[in-house]
Amino acid sequence: MIKRVLLPLLLLGSLIAACSDNDTFSTDRGNRLTFSTDTVKMDTVFSTVGSSTYSFWVFNKSSDGIRLTTVRLRNGNQTGFRANVDGFYLDNTMGSVVSNLEVRKGDSIRVFVELTAPENKQQEPQLLEDELVFALESGVEQRVVLRSHSWDAIAVNGLTITADTLIESAKPIVVYGNGIRVDSGAVLTIRNTTLYFHDGAGLNVGGSLITENVVMRGDRLDHMFDYLPYDRVSGQWKGVTFSRTSCRNQLTDTEIRNAMTSVLLEDSARLDTTTQRLTMTRCVVHNAKGDGIVAYNSNIGLYNCQLTNTLGDCLAVYGGIADIDQCTMAQFYPFTANRGVALRFTDYADLRLSCKNSIFTGYDDDEIMGEDNDSTMTFQYQFYNCLMRTPEVQGDTVSFRQVQWETPKDSIQGKKHFVKIDEENLDYDFHLDSLSTALGKGCY
Repeated sequence: MIKRVLLPLLLLGSLIAACSDNDTFSTDRGNRLTFSTDTVKMDTVFSTVGSSTYSFWVFNKSSDGIRLTTVRLRNGNQTGFRANVDGFYLDNTMGSVVSNLEVRKGDSIRVFVELTAPENKQQEPQLLEDELVFALESGVEQRVVLRSHSWDAIAVNGLTITADTLIESAKPIVVYGNGIRVDSGAVLTIRNTTLYFHDGAGLNVGGSLITENVVMRGDRLDHMFDYLPYDRVSGQWKGVTFSRTSCRNQLTDTEIRNAMTSVLLEDSARLDTTTQRLTMTRCVVHNAKGDGIVAYNSNIGLYNCQLTNTLGDCLAVYGGIADIDQCTMAQFYPFTANRGVALRFTDYADLRLSCKNSIFTGYDDDEIMGEDNDSTMTFQYQFYNCLMRTPEVQGDTVSFRQVQWETPKDSIQGKKHFVKIDEENLDYDFHLDSLSTALGKGCY
């Protein structure tokens, strides 16, 4: 009987001793915290716009518990950084400080950091720094640096253009809400400007759009992963839509990237055979989660343009007139094998397609799809001096002249034509490699 009582007592004593030992805290200055990073490096943020959330871990690897008298932001609420330490928010109204935290031996806590930067009144991004100061009960202070760059921007929310308007800005323009709409009859001219579109925002043109030296992209400046900025991820914003009333649009030296469908020309009220509805010169359309350019019954001209990496087709022409000269259409969309082609054209309406001095290539064996579905429609097309990744058409010297037929058996084919096709990091450079057999063709 004595043995039966003694054993539980011994176990209870061991548990009490263990709990007591775990609860001991030391003011030894040699006991320090360990951090998963000494600097939280945040991406560039637009001023007055909240950042993504970043985090790091705080470990106690010493043999005793450590008490923190305070954790505080060194600059209080002056820099715009915010922190949550082990579930306790460093509220600006409380002096951006939290008190009396414990980190038991062998334990850890997690810290979350965000930033809403104030305006800095400068055109270029400005360095912004603060520190999280961990004050230990022993009197030791340990610090983690918080670092970002803040960039002043002009915010636009639901802008409607009702009269001829010029936008030209050295500061970035961030577009929210329903985006920008150009009413029928109005002309919007954009020069020397970068527009950052928030998720769901886009540019809808009922009148006319003229651009020169313009970039349109998503507004995420941070990274999805350390190696992958959001600017390389498709589907960040809605894209540019030309409604049926839109005409005389001219885009020059303009880049449209990481949209849903980058450029959509809705079915026009009527086909103007003498004036192009959309003319694009030295433009880049890249990395779309829909089509790159899709045109219904429109008169379009593409000159020295790059159309690349789209979930749908790089270019889809559904009837109308299309003049393509010195363009590169390369379909290397990386996220699925169920992607579109470099070029698709159909007789949705009467079609006249002319392609000269251009490159049509990609991952698949056939990157050009011509679809003649209605014998009552005109279906005319011609390729001259082009590199075409599609099965060779025999005997048709009218529609195909001086064509270089590309096959998967060629020693240089597909992505080997280009300087960089980095699928792992989604990094691309569509300038032609010096060994490419397509030299003299394409947009570069």
